[in-house]
Amino acid sequence: MAIRLLLADDHRMVREGIKRALTDHGFDVIGEASDGDEVVRMVSELKPEIVLLATNMPGQSGIDACRQIQANGTRSRIVMLAPHADTESFTLAMQAGANGYLVKANALSELATALRLCAAGETVIAPQMKSVMLGEAQRNRERASVAANAQASKVRGLITKREEEVLQLIADGCSTPEVASELYISQKTVKNHLASIYQKLDARDRTQAVLTAVRLGIVALN
Repeated sequence: MAIRLLLADDHRMVREGIKRALTDHGFDVIGEASDGDEVVRMVSELKPEIVLLATNMPGQSGIDACRQIQANGTRSRIVMLAPHADTESFTLAMQAGANGYLVKANALSELATALRLCAAGETVIAPQMKSVMLGEAQRNRERASVAANAQASKVRGLITKREEEVLQLIADGCSTPEVASELYISQKTVKNHLASIYQKLDARDRTQAVLTAVRLGIVALN
């Protein structure tokens, strides 16, 4: 049995080309919409199995239309069709409840295959989008690494030379009296240094302070 599909795109020539191709691939294109408001109304009336919905539409956008269609409780599965792979529109489409995100650069045969998979219950994403997502994830990791290094550098700058010496001796397993003896300072002074270290490293105790200091490269475990 042919999959009943509603096609929504504001460009008539695009609709005609997609409709002809999908019909050749066994789809039943039961309606066409040219703006966001129209597609919401037609989904309610026609109840298609699949809605192929352009992200850029006059009136309310395709993504807004997708959100409204889903809010109406439809059982239709919605595949957004974007002019190109775009992280922002992809994120907005998924948040709006889309079941797929394809781009117009995909071959029509690939589009037909993806729509059949979507009708079978799968989420379909354009291969181009996966590449964009991987690139964005890598950039996010790099930004996080830069931010973490900057934060670590800032924290390291707060630790004084004497506090570093206290930390290293604690990391070496010295007790408070042993640290005091090694540095020729009183035990009270050692405790004052430790209190300052805990605050700067946001640590609860000497173990956590040492672990944080090792992670930040302030001291080393011998």
